[in-house]
Amino acid sequence: MPFDSSDRRGPGRGTGERAINLPPAVLWLIVLNVAVQLVRGLLDTPEDESIILTFGLVPAAYTGGGGDLLSLLAAPITYQFLHGGWLHLGINMVTLAAFGAPIERLLGARRFVLFYLSAGIVAGFVHVLINPGAGDPVIGASGAVSGVFGAVLMLMRYVGSLTSLYPVAGVWIAVNVFFGIFGGTPGAGDAEVAWAAHIGGFVYGLLAIRFFAPRRE
Repeated sequence: MPFDSSDRRGPGRGTGERAINLPPAVLWLIVLNVAVQLVRGLLDTPEDESIILTFGLVPAAYTGGGGDLLSLLAAPITYQFLHGGWLHLGINMVTLAAFGAPIERLLGARRFVLFYLSAGIVAGFVHVLINPGAGDPVIGASGAVSGVFGAVLMLMRYVGSLTSLYPVAGVWIAVNVFFGIFGGTPGAGDAEVAWAAHIGGFVYGLLAIRFFAPRRE
């Protein structure tokens, strides 16, 4: 990427380089997501369903009242680390690796994690706003990853490698609305696609990345 500021030394970068050359925050986010999926695989179905209901983001719990306080406080973050299966997880983590690495190298690990999680939080509450009475939990890192993708486009526009945001953003939003209405997204199975969360995270990424990027003197 044109804004990837990692120090690269060409073909002979030395023998101490990691086999998986991802910056630390992106790598640990992927490891944490995979670890959560592995642990869930060891649980019985009722226990796993209980975790999804407790730590997934349920819109009706916020709009209808009566939700457990721990769940209400934790779910906007924890839902980002729960996935509908290995394919769902794999798609999100590959996308995170591709787009998150250059963004973390620009922001640094701490700012990147704050940006990533905040994108997921905003994405989740956009879903709540659009589906206030929904009783089914939304899960997955797609909203946060969409924020990272939005940040990539904005930075590409900033450095001049993308002449206009509108065609790419328009197509991306249209695709998400299409799959949200008609289904068929890879990895989603029979679950409803949280298209509003994807779009909310994406728009947040476009608008918010400038506040996280370090200022240059």
